[in-house]
Parts: sequence; structure tokens; C-alpha cells
Amino acid sequence: MKTDMNNEIRAVLFDVDGTLADTERDGHRPAFNAAFAELGLTWDWDAELYGKLLTITGGKERIRHYMEKYAPDELRRNGLNDWIAGLHKTKTRHFVALLDRGEIPLRPGVVRLIHQLREAKIKIAIATTTSPENVTALLKSTLGERSPDWFSVIGAGDIVPGKKPASDIYLWVLDQLGLPARHCIAVEDSENGLIAALAAGLNTVITVSDYTRHQNFNGAALVLSNLGEPTQPFAVLAGNAQGRRWVDAEMLAELNS
Repeated sequence: MKTDMNNEIRAVLFDVDGTLADTERDGHRPAFNAAFAELGLTWDWDAELYGKLLTITGGKERIRHYMEKYAPDELRRNGLNDWIAGLHKTKTRHFVALLDRGEIPLRPGVVRLIHQLREAKIKIAIATTTSPENVTALLKSTLGERSPDWFSVIGAGDIVPGKKPASDIYLWVLDQLGLPARHCIAVEDSENGLIAALAAGLNTVITVSDYTRHQNFNGAALVLSNLGEPTQPFAVLAGNAQGRRWVDAEMLAELNS
């Protein structure tokens, strides 16, 4: 593998929702609706509405935004912040139950790439605004009980004040890794994620999800349908994959050279 040693890949930073798995439409959305029903709320987030709400990053932030726009009377609740946090905790419980039942698989190429990166001694990390509980449950349900330990850093939830598109979570993960951005690359699925990664100085590969495929990905190193498999190659939506059909460590190194 020929690489520029000044930009050698030492770590790959993965987003979670929409990137590792298609969790949004068939995972988080029904979990929110189940939480609403459990708390006696008449709210219903259908697939179209949820797509609009996804422009707001972070579950608690999304709930508050929905209340401001669609249920302003609910903003008068006493202890509103604690109530939103409790609602979000209930939603997380329902989401984890979906994962425990094996109803949310990883996207094409994710398992293969993670194993290859580990074999190549390239660090893997998580940079997401979803809760730590969601991350751990997804990893354990799809990769095995010990898989969270494979990741050198898991940056999740409220560990930083600014949610994507702010670069806070990526900067925090880079600091924990002890690596400069030039030695790392991010894998994202959304425009907000791309903005955050680029602001942290990271080259970024986009693998679009159902909700994000029409977003603006200017500045991405490559925009793909997914990470691809030898038997299920990705489609290139923007950029030059140099004839490659699936993402591997060598391809990521070339993108960073």
C-alpha cells in the first residue's frame, strides 16, 4: 500500500445513526412513538415528519423542537428540561428493546470494514450525538458482547455541549485518540455530520441513508450508497472511487493521501 506518511490513516471515526445502521426510520422513530404512547401523549411521528425533524441533531433537542413547532402548550410543563430528559430516557429503553430483538442490522460493509481495520491495527472510534446506551446496545446486538471494547474511543451523547453540525464531538474524539485530524478519516451519512467532521479537519466519506440521500455533501471525499461488499458493490454518487467497489483500509488511505 503506497501512502503519504504525513497523512497515514491511523484511525477511522464512525458516526452511528444512519451510518452503522439504518436506525432512524425503523428504530428511533417507532421508539419515540412508543415512548409518547407510554406517557399518554397523542403525538405521532410518521416517516415524513421524522425526516423533517432529523434536521435537529440530538433526541432531546428534537423533542423540544417538535414541542415548539407543533405542541407549544406543552412547553408550560413544570420542570420542562427534566420532563424532556425523562421522555428521552423512556424512548431509549424502547430503542434498546428493538436492538435486543435483533430488529436493526448493520448496513452493508460495516462488519467487514471494522474487522479489516482491526486486523490492520488501525484504530476505530465512535463520534455521535446519540446516547451511550444506544451505541452500546447497537454494537452488542450486532457485533457481540465484547465489541464496544474494540473501539479506542466512544464519543456519544451529552459528553460535549455542541451537537452536530458543531465540531465538538469530533474534536473531543480526536483529543482522546491523541491524533491529529490528518491521520484520521470520518464516515458519516448526513449533511450535519459532514459539516461537523470537515470543521474538525477530517476527510469524510459519506454513505447516504434513506433520509439523507438528497442532502448537500459538498466537500466530502466520496459519496457512496453504502460501504459495499465484494458481492454487493457500492454505487458512487459523487467523487472518484478509482474503480473500487467496496471500502477497505487501502481505499481510505488513498483518499487521505
